[in-house]
Amino acid sequence: MTIIVTGAAGFIGHAVAHRLLDRGETVIGVDNFNDYYDPSLKEARAATLVERPAFTMERMDIADAPAMAALIRDNGVRRVVHLAAQAGVRYSLENPFAYEKSNLAGHLSVLEACRHAEGFEHLVYASSSSVYGDKPLGGEGFTEDEPAASPVSLYAATKRACELMSAAYANLYGFPQTGLRFFTVYGPWGRPDMAYFSFTQKIMAGQPIEVYGEGKMARDFTYIDDIVDGVVGALDNPPERSTQRILNIGDSHPVGLMDMISTLEKALGRTAEKVMRPMQPGDVTATYADVSQLHGLTGYRPKVMLEEGLHRFADWYRSYYGQG
Repeated sequence: MTIIVTGAAGFIGHAVAHRLLDRGETVIGVDNFNDYYDPSLKEARAATLVERPAFTMERMDIADAPAMAALIRDNGVRRVVHLAAQAGVRYSLENPFAYEKSNLAGHLSVLEACRHAEGFEHLVYASSSSVYGDKPLGGEGFTEDEPAASPVSLYAATKRACELMSAAYANLYGFPQTGLRFFTVYGPWGRPDMAYFSFTQKIMAGQPIEVYGEGKMARDFTYIDDIVDGVVGALDNPPERSTQRILNIGDSHPVGLMDMISTLEKALGRTAEKVMRPMQPGDVTATYADVSQLHGLTGYRPKVMLEEGLHRFADWYRSYYGQG
């Protein structure tokens, strides 16, 4: 069976496509290779996929509704993993209309294409932990049945809108959907706009790093291989027809920002010069995933803790950028 993975030149999409290929699926990747961050990294990810016989890359924009509909229809696609989106909380303050096109029009385009596809089985799409808003970090993780009505960034608002659009389409047209709320994904081939990656670039260049929120933040850092386990597990276990299911996918072990920096310094063998900054608009204080629903459905259990994951990232970074 052919599976479409949107955002296949992106961080998570690239890893999911490889996993599906490893188990014998035929995969069509979709990506527009935009310049939100260095397109050469996207090209390098894509190059590892296009050399595989069962993979095809389609360079197109998901917001092109006729093209998306034709791609799904002409290839008899019944399952889609929709990961393409305009990412980044801070960038949404600078270029809000990029989020309107990619996250709203793009998601609607995918929904329309899926609902017209004959025998369509399951749409799995990327949401975000940001939909929970600036929730205080307590003794328990964030659960999927909590209200997600107070987004603090446009990015978060668009992701919550995608969930609501999917709920309406599942109810109206009957095809099963799963929305995955990702919690701070990191690892080799990651996104340069993420803190651990940008910190690494500056530390290796001998430049100071800016620590926002004066370091008083925590994130549920989730290693890419664990994320892929959850995505593929969810894909293989669709909900009933006319149903949308929302699932957290994270590590369930939030780590303070200063602790992450310390762990990264050890992985790189270097010490960072730190410049403390106040919280930026749109940021949240903490994230913490309750993954009991995903575990009950798929047996999902994160395996790679932050120390090991950052060492793997550091090794990849040195190799990819040719730095010792």
